[in-house]
Amino acid sequence: MSTLTLDAEALYGELLRGVRSLLEPATQLAGITSGGAWLAERLQRDLGRDGPHGVVSSSMHRDDFAQRGLAAAAQTQLPFDVEGADILLLDDVLYTGRTIRAVLNELYDYGRPQRVRLAVLVDRGGRELPVAADFAAARVALPAAQQLALARTEAGVFSFHIESL
Repeated sequence: MSTLTLDAEALYGELLRGVRSLLEPATQLAGITSGGAWLAERLQRDLGRDGPHGVVSSSMHRDDFAQRGLAAAAQTQLPFDVEGADILLLDDVLYTGRTIRAVLNELYDYGRPQRVRLAVLVDRGGRELPVAADFAAARVALPAAQQLALARTEAGVFSFHIESL
């Protein structure tokens, strides 16, 4: 049996290149808590963009809210006007599409954006909803019993861990 190894830093470099092609001057970056928020923070800096990035939590609109609850660190913070905005959502792993559905509902609680696009480090397939990323640094297949988790060191270095559910 082979072990999947993903170089999260190399994938971040691919994401950086892909995001550059999606950006327009008025595009706002917003990361999905927590891995996507880490990506948005680093991209905002590495792209030399002024102002803070947004953070969007899916917790209030999840269809499994009763089981998961509300995490204290998972609060939406949008330092820009969502109404009419061009928003590039960032996430670490795209899987079923349920988190993206919840995040879109959260965004619309703040206004109606002109456009929302999605960029991810890894698209692992397995969609339950018709959601697609505008850019994915990698596409991998994992068994449903495994989860791909992004980690970040204090120095801001990314790594991936595969966890069994």
